[in-house]
Amino acid sequence: MLKIWSMKQQQQQQQQEAAASGDKGLKKKVTAAQIRAQKDLTELSLPSTMQTHFPNPDDLLNFMLTIEPDEGMYNGGSFRFSFAINDNFPHEPPKVKCTQKIYHPNIDLEGNVCLNILREDWKPVLNLNAVIVGLQFLFLEPNAGDPLNKDAAADLQKNRTQFKRNVRAAMAGGFVQSEKFDEVMKM
Repeated sequence: MLKIWSMKQQQQQQQQEAAASGDKGLKKKVTAAQIRAQKDLTELSLPSTMQTHFPNPDDLLNFMLTIEPDEGMYNGGSFRFSFAINDNFPHEPPKVKCTQKIYHPNIDLEGNVCLNILREDWKPVLNLNAVIVGLQFLFLEPNAGDPLNKDAAADLQKNRTQFKRNVRAAMAGGFVQSEKFDEVMKM
């Protein structure tokens, strides 16, 4: 697990090192978004079915989340999401995308996620944990009432048993309604 350090202390240390070496170069300021993201990430207590990964350990604003549901229709799958936090965070929600093509009513074929707190219901008091819990809930209870993938939503509403079969076929990397999906089953 990535050990998250105090960004402010790191900035001060860099400034002291630069001053000691006579480096007059300008150092980047820590933004409010970075401070808030660090706070949110420090407070995360993820269950064993979720892991974060930071491709660049110095960049807390861009990271990956893997969700491996242990119950529900998506049990046995491993789903990756990219998080991109902009400089207006927490006043704007993070941009969250599924990096795999999956069969889900609330995730379209391009990986866009339909979660109300990532859109109209976002408030600055919400944190990254709220987003992660929301994503987890989408795998436990897909919402056909607010879909991005209308075909999957119609399938879920009309025939839940057929929807479950389609989910399993898609998770195995198969075709559903002539669309090929990424294999997401855990090895």
